[in-house]
Amino acid sequence: GDRRFTDAAWTSNPAFRMVQQSYLASAQALDRIVAAMGDGRSGTRAEQAQFAATIVSSAAAPTNFLTSNPAALKRAFETGGMSLARGARNFVHDVRHNGAMPSMTEPGVFEVGRDLAVTPGAVVARDAVAEILQYTPATDEMFQRPVLVIPPPIGRFYFLDLRPGRSFAEYAVSRGLQTFMLSWRNPTAEQGYWNLDTYADAVSSAIDAVRDITGSPDVNLIGFCAGGIIATTLLNHLAAVNDHRVHSVSYAVTLLDFGLRAPITAFSGRGLIAFAGHRSRRQGIITSRQMGSAFTWLRPDDLVFNYWVNNYLMGDKPPAFDILAWNADGTNLPGALHGQFLDIFRDNLLTRPGQLSVLGTPLRLPAITVPAFVTGAVSDHLTPWKGCYRTTQLLGGPSTFVLSYSGHIASLVNPPGNPKAHYWTGGVPGEDPEQWLAAAEKQQGSWWEAWAEWATARSGGRRPRPRTPGSERYPALSPAPGLYVRDMVPTR
Repeated sequence: GDRRFTDAAWTSNPAFRMVQQSYLASAQALDRIVAAMGDGRSGTRAEQAQFAATIVSSAAAPTNFLTSNPAALKRAFETGGMSLARGARNFVHDVRHNGAMPSMTEPGVFEVGRDLAVTPGAVVARDAVAEILQYTPATDEMFQRPVLVIPPPIGRFYFLDLRPGRSFAEYAVSRGLQTFMLSWRNPTAEQGYWNLDTYADAVSSAIDAVRDITGSPDVNLIGFCAGGIIATTLLNHLAAVNDHRVHSVSYAVTLLDFGLRAPITAFSGRGLIAFAGHRSRRQGIITSRQMGSAFTWLRPDDLVFNYWVNNYLMGDKPPAFDILAWNADGTNLPGALHGQFLDIFRDNLLTRPGQLSVLGTPLRLPAITVPAFVTGAVSDHLTPWKGCYRTTQLLGGPSTFVLSYSGHIASLVNPPGNPKAHYWTGGVPGEDPEQWLAAAEKQQGSWWEAWAEWATARSGGRRPRPRTPGSERYPALSPAPGLYVRDMVPTR
């Protein structure tokens, strides 16, 4: 079942078969040694050992070397060595332009606004931090209460609006939901002071704009990944000041409790976090390449050496794939916000009442009592599903939990119609996630469908679709996907 060894030579040629079996046996032995060393150790030390062992094991695979990769040898023979020449050219390009990491996608194949982020809509508000996109209704009638989508400030929003048929925004409007999306500005060192207060205040302002445009007294929120953390800090403040502008909240693979052991725990050592925080504060930002490299090495087989073999040994171009094009189109993170995220990660601050204050309000998760829809992904290596499940126990209101198949990003880009897609639904979440899963029912399709049913039930009655985007106070400024996603800033 190992995709690296699919070439027939690995089973038909005795020499290659011996190399393969020796490598796999050694890798399994290393895993056993690291697992035994990890028993009784702290989660951080155990995950650091596993992280290092995984990289060593992945790097040592015989498929990574020309002389022990039968497919690459055959390709070199068939092309008269041209595959090796192309691979050398790809390597030089990546050294010069991609930080010496193998490229995951070919630049320029996809263009934002032409191939990606093409769901019709308009920018209806813009400030220094974010643009607000209002998507064009797809039905004659829309639900009265709107949905405001809060993407993470790490990465562009359009993983939620990829190509037609793979767009969460497109699906939401097809279900009759008035859908608005925040598009965060890509900060530079000049915006290095932006922090959780900055982003939570931007969400609060966006709620007011959406209410003005739709005439609804309140909105439904859905936060994706770190966007859910930002939404939580604002909800805590609204609860403290008795502000009822938010009717419900949904979380998509968002961790509020960082106490569980997970692969990402390898980066939670105090020395490493102190170094990362010092670097981002000194530079004003942490760049997309710096963040991306850390996440990439959590899955070296899939995200590093797979492309090493494809680009350099086989001499092929990286595949043209929309989600990889999005992944390569990274954004920066302000140094101040990065430092706060590191503190939350290191000390699990969101679960410790009063240890973190945003908008002048100490954070106390039980104070958030609006209904919550919570999702996790069964093979998520960044936000483990049991950690996501913990959100149902931390908040003070009624919660619904849905478990999706696949990993972190794949679970989010998960439109209905995929025959492999499935998810689990169950009763009221209790303390034990395994007990919930044992009683849950497997459903075919996408968690988008379960979320849409839950959201429409909390979106009021129906009203005729608006004739034009925006309102008198918030007129349409430009077509979607806007300026910020293209790193363009208006001159006035």
